[in-house]
Amino acid sequence: MRLALYQPDIPQNAGAMMRTAACLGVAVDVIEPCGFVLGDRALRRAAMDYLDGVDLSRHSSWQAFVEARASAAGRLVLLSTRAELPYAAFAFRADDVLLVGRESAGVPDAVHGAVDARVRVPMAGEMRSLNVAAAAAMILGEALRQTGGFAGNG
Repeated sequence: MRLALYQPDIPQNAGAMMRTAACLGVAVDVIEPCGFVLGDRALRRAAMDYLDGVDLSRHSSWQAFVEARASAAGRLVLLSTRAELPYAAFAFRADDVLLVGRESAGVPDAVHGAVDARVRVPMAGEMRSLNVAAAAAMILGEALRQTGGFAGNG
């Protein structure tokens, strides 16, 4: 299982997702360009001392990420408010890559068209979206639960 961040805008959110990934033993792909310098102090503050424990791969662009995945197994699963399928109804696999979009704009239509599946977090009333780090943690937790992928004694 991997977590991919598409052109993250906010270093605190990227740091929180990297910390979550480190704690859960999940590798992270960062698809650049980012809206901040990847070594940003705010990112390091959010990730705390967990950043060094992240299995991190950086990709200079969406195309570079696609090329790096060309020989990899596994589906690309987009977490999106535009998805129809609630994440708890989706059957995750251990080799899935969970993709989150930019906080300000999600992902472009071309990326939507390139993924294997799209899932969403159901929300109450007229609420539009959760913080991307919170949504990633929820869905990653469910994916790991379904696949028996929690590290340690999970």
